[in-house]
Amino acid sequence: MKAHLRTLVVFALAILLLVLFFRDTPLADVVAEIRRGRLDLLLAAFVTTMATYALRAFRWQYLLSALGPTRFGTAFRTTVIGFAASFLLPARAGEFLRPYLLAREEHLNATSAFATVILERVLDTVTVLVFFGVFLLVFDPRQSPVDLALFRALQTGGLLAGGVSLAILGIFFVLAGHPEALGRMALGVERVLPARIAHTISGLVRTFAVGLGAVRQPGRLVMTFVLSFPLWLSIAAGIFLVTRAFHIDQMPPTGTFVIMTLLVIGVAVPTPGAVGGFHYFYKLAVTSFYGVKGPEAAAAALVLHAISFVPVTLLGIAFMARMGLSLGGARTLAKETGGQKQEETP
Repeated sequence: MKAHLRTLVVFALAILLLVLFFRDTPLADVVAEIRRGRLDLLLAAFVTTMATYALRAFRWQYLLSALGPTRFGTAFRTTVIGFAASFLLPARAGEFLRPYLLAREEHLNATSAFATVILERVLDTVTVLVFFGVFLLVFDPRQSPVDLALFRALQTGGLLAGGVSLAILGIFFVLAGHPEALGRMALGVERVLPARIAHTISGLVRTFAVGLGAVRQPGRLVMTFVLSFPLWLSIAAGIFLVTRAFHIDQMPPTGTFVIMTLLVIGVAVPTPGAVGGFHYFYKLAVTSFYGVKGPEAAAAALVLHAISFVPVTLLGIAFMARMGLSLGGARTLAKETGGQKQEETP
């Protein structure tokens, strides 16, 4: 019953966001704007967007090198499968499926591989906030129709998110630096749990901390952070190309940084395939900060969403088929591995 209720809430949220997205924007005008889009720029955006998954795989392979050797092909395939699964399945299933599949193929510990995915997300957040900081330095709200309350809210939210992200990195540094000590501390639960379960939890704490190996090596952590910049610049380039494809010329390249920041919020909304959240927050960014008209903003949002999610989803399904994994099987596997992680990870 809880699962059904959650599904209803999620779909209701998606519908609400879509209603807000299309509000005061005639669908016929949106279709007309889509037809006016420049195909050359959209093709370039498609190529750029797909390149981001290669960059993600390369960065992840570098993070995983602290655990053992991995092949780029495996990192790329499982990365694509993970994003496709997160797009098609509930509860961010791909975040659990991706490290499990890679660990199985490369004979690594799945819990340690899962820790590297968490570290990726923290680094992504910090990187996006750095770009958002650049936007704040060059943006003049006096020359924009943006509501000052919205602008200040974003400034405050960016500072808070940055502080939280840095605090999490600090916690990861402590965890990674003392995996054996953490394991011994976890054994303390045997006072309230059977010894066998306590030893299992202790081992899982140690392997999770080992997965954060990049954090306890400053040079490796810095290099991983550096690799995050070309990754997110490629994402920004894809956003900029789609935006220009719909003749939104008033937005400078740095405007993509505020769009990225708001899209991170939109994608975090737990709707199927980021539908609604992605569209609403893109439209909010370009209309609020640059005065873009509703039909142009809606057309760009719809096409950017399609370019960002549809190709990688189709490629991910093809990779799953090559591995003999159906979508239903992926869902079951994600549930099993996700449940294990939630039970195993303290």
